[in-house]
Amino acid sequence: MSDISRYTTSWNYPSAILTGAGRIRDLPAHCRELGMTAPLLITDPGLAALPMVREVLDHCASEGLRAGLFAEIKGNPTGANVIAGVDAFRQGEHDGVIAFGGGSGLDAAKAVALMANQRDGLSLWSLEDVGDNWKNADGDAIVPLVAVPTTAGTGSEVGRASVITDEAERVKRIIFHPGMVPARVILDPTLTVGLPPAVTAATGMDALSHCLEAWCAPGYHPMAEGIAVEGMRRVRDYLPRAYAHGDDLEARLNMLVASSMGATAFQRGLGAMHALAHPLGALYDAHHGTLNAILMPYVLKANERAIGEPMVRLCRYLDIRQPGTSSAIDWVLELRERLAIPHDLAAIGIDDAEAVKIGEMAVVDPSAASNPIAFTAEDYQRIFLAAQQGRL
Repeated sequence: MSDISRYTTSWNYPSAILTGAGRIRDLPAHCRELGMTAPLLITDPGLAALPMVREVLDHCASEGLRAGLFAEIKGNPTGANVIAGVDAFRQGEHDGVIAFGGGSGLDAAKAVALMANQRDGLSLWSLEDVGDNWKNADGDAIVPLVAVPTTAGTGSEVGRASVITDEAERVKRIIFHPGMVPARVILDPTLTVGLPPAVTAATGMDALSHCLEAWCAPGYHPMAEGIAVEGMRRVRDYLPRAYAHGDDLEARLNMLVASSMGATAFQRGLGAMHALAHPLGALYDAHHGTLNAILMPYVLKANERAIGEPMVRLCRYLDIRQPGTSSAIDWVLELRERLAIPHDLAAIGIDDAEAVKIGEMAVVDPSAASNPIAFTAEDYQRIFLAAQQGRL
């Protein structure tokens, strides 16, 4: 059994997922239920500068919590960011973590919660999702964690892994522990209303990529398969609305749900989109959701000979005419055009200088293990170059 199958065929899940406008007001109560009196809110610098973060901190204070703030996180969070977060947690004498933000904030916060009370000398990289590395950590030392996503894309709020960039090696590593999953999740659409249309589009396409790759993965997991296809229906129905009308709370909430569904569905596996997006994010510091959105049709085309039957079923479920892979690709292209997603990687500043290295990194990425076709490094290089040059 591959590493990705091992950690995705079982699932620790939050003890409560709270959905609805205004549910952020319940945050202090859930912190207290988990034993927190002094949580550290971890987010990214952009969010930290917005009024909503100060409002959340003030509300926590009004409810008797001594909440701190840590926001030194890059768009692709690094090991150094996690170390700095651990230092802030210890220096502030905190007793829990509030993960607040998009994928970068959530992933970094989960890693901080994992590492904050571990024994001195334990390296973050020693917990990379390889074999039984997770057993190097003391599960009882993981601090309580509440997750509050402010984008609808990664679904990290329901996952038990974090993707962290090892800057020294220029590679993204998956840090895993079954106890990393947040105990509480708050899906409040009011927190996503101010999201710019371009970010709404890119993160929404990330949610689609999770559902779509889970749908195409060859592993047997009928429940994940059902969650994936329903997640894609919600993306079809609600992402264009959320993009066009940012204050549409129904659309925003359904996209938050679709995001959590995508991250639940990929218990079944991911694939070549993520196998390529991870090295591209590490090498070019590019936005993960945008990468998946651009790569999507090129990977579907490369997988065409292995995904005919699931694509026919998907098209039927989504009411796409002339069911088949070509029609599914056309639907993706039409959706991307409505969302102003670029057609090729060159449009976001990615050149072909490291094509060979990208292929070599993609073939050993954990996501490659559950792609419908076992691509070689040369295959991945060809897919990357097609996406870089816009040759579909």
